[in-house]
Amino acid sequence: MAGFAQLGAQDTPQPAAPAKPAPEIGAFGFDENGMDKSVKPGDDFYAYAGGGWVKNTPMPADKAMYGSYLVMRDLTSERLRGIIEGTQGDPASKLGRAYAAYMDTAKIESLGMKPVQPWLARIKGLNDRRGYSALVAESMRMGISGPYFPWVWPDDRQPERMILSIWQDGTGMPDRDMYLSDKPAFAKMREAYLAHLARVLALAGESDVEARARAVMAMETEIAKVQWTRVDANDVTKTYNKFTLAQTAQFSTPTLDMPTVIKAAVPNAGELIVSHPSAMIGIARIMDEAPIEVLRDQMMVRSLMSLAPALPDAVEAERFAFYDKVVNGTPEREPRWRKGTALVNGMLRDEVAQLYVRRYFPPEYKASMTSLANNLLAVMGDRIGRLDWMQPVTKAKAQQKLKGFVVRVGYPDAFRDYAALDVKEGDLFGNVIRANRFEFAWSVGRLDRPTQRSDWYYSPQTVNANASWNRLEITFPAAFLQAPSFDPKADPAVNYGAIGAIAGHEISHHFDDNGSKFNEKGLLQSWWTPEDLKAFEAASKALIAQYDAYQPLPGEHMSGRLTLGENIGDLAGLTIAYDAYQRSLGGKPAPVINGYTGDQRFFLGWAQFWRVKQREEHLRQQLLTDTHSPATQRAWVVRNLDAWYKAFDVKPGDKLYLEPSKRVRIW
Repeated sequence: MAGFAQLGAQDTPQPAAPAKPAPEIGAFGFDENGMDKSVKPGDDFYAYAGGGWVKNTPMPADKAMYGSYLVMRDLTSERLRGIIEGTQGDPASKLGRAYAAYMDTAKIESLGMKPVQPWLARIKGLNDRRGYSALVAESMRMGISGPYFPWVWPDDRQPERMILSIWQDGTGMPDRDMYLSDKPAFAKMREAYLAHLARVLALAGESDVEARARAVMAMETEIAKVQWTRVDANDVTKTYNKFTLAQTAQFSTPTLDMPTVIKAAVPNAGELIVSHPSAMIGIARIMDEAPIEVLRDQMMVRSLMSLAPALPDAVEAERFAFYDKVVNGTPEREPRWRKGTALVNGMLRDEVAQLYVRRYFPPEYKASMTSLANNLLAVMGDRIGRLDWMQPVTKAKAQQKLKGFVVRVGYPDAFRDYAALDVKEGDLFGNVIRANRFEFAWSVGRLDRPTQRSDWYYSPQTVNANASWNRLEITFPAAFLQAPSFDPKADPAVNYGAIGAIAGHEISHHFDDNGSKFNEKGLLQSWWTPEDLKAFEAASKALIAQYDAYQPLPGEHMSGRLTLGENIGDLAGLTIAYDAYQRSLGGKPAPVINGYTGDQRFFLGWAQFWRVKQREEHLRQQLLTDTHSPATQRAWVVRNLDAWYKAFDVKPGDKLYLEPSKRVRIW
């Protein structure tokens, strides 16, 4: 019969070649159904690639933002729920005990505010201003936010040792401008915050709460005036201010004495970084001038909000009502299991991590991602070698810096031991306080030993990636390595456009406006020539201007300065990833799939990762507080790459079109 081969008597049938596993999304790793082809790619590439998804996807009522990133987080949360609930039958499992205590709402409500009353009584008993510093130290250990935010990290000028950093705090709203801006949206937020303060004081059992709330608000407004702006507060040079413990007396008053606070909370601290010195002086002065009653009231409010997950539902409902509903615009609360999963994951993250990695992170994922990242590092080296604006001496140091990079994929080599953490059955409040103390003690305990490479800032079950400037590291946790960011079964073009560009983004962070200040040894030290700095700053100014022009909300412009480092990361990451994708083809033309060329699939992979729905309130807060640009503008970074114009036939007159001379090129 024609069309079929005849098998001879001695022939043995051969098994068919296994079919390539299907990608998790679409025919080749991209959701074509989510496109809006009525939009020209050159007018709005974000809408073209994902506008259909944005129009047709319902916004979950318990989300302020929803999209590819959040889908990954929700999937991870469901997986963690399965892991944690699966341990409940094991009497030896701390995970099961911690989760069961959180889910036992009947017991939590029957106890009411009784568990927190001893701490509130200590606050109310403060009658001597000099006792305030001791309460601040104790609140640090308990995980309660206060006038200072403590942080232990490698010393930027001696990265082989750990050092304590103290950051400005002292306010309850997320940003100073929420207290100070004359924009109507923030005026309404201040009214809501004032009412929130009164309701929290009432939950603490206090009376005359409206007048007392106004007094707290007045003090916090004065604190906001002395806090550093987001731009200055994130400048690694301006914030590196090292002092001995004795020298921190200059940031002190009789009421808020920094040496007293540090000695009590972190007795092993010798030197420390005071990140925002003028703010510390101002905060201490304002608190010294404030009536002691106002200090007590503010500490009660911050205590209840910090410990809300361990308290009756009325407290958590009030925290949600302001911080989620007013600030972010989220109409409904998350299901309790999701909050419980997050709480337990935070308390016992490495115990959860080991189970997560074992179940959901195959070894081949680690090998594939490591190989891709190493390819990107090689491309970055090639691009540095070809730069026409960087001097040879700086290029040599940049290449040396690249050689020292550490790529961390999936999970750490060692996990933390929680044997010393006591998790008791049915004791939610006690478990939370003990976990907070355990975490604080572990963090400050790192001051007594050299920097450990085994320490991970993100857990393996975190949906994110990061770069550590002074450790010369880029980290990709296991939970981040899933579709749509990474899918080994997808077309390579899509993977390079998504996780490849993200990896390139993290690599380039070591050379952005802050990362470029760290040398080949990870030291905060100048290593660029004046000519290099001038050229880099010129390109940066062009990128700042490009993003300053965007209006994500009517009349609400972006801050190109605040988002500069992340925008450089997006631009450089996509540029590096494109070169790496071309290199991966080995000189062969990319196949056309479903009518899309390899280059088109590459850029679509990038845009797919950033498709997002976002509530106006959340977007407004992001514009004020976040160093990352909104998703739409992150997708638009393609307008700076020549290859994008060719791939989608973008012409003059298209809204995203830039003349070649206007396209920003840095790396």
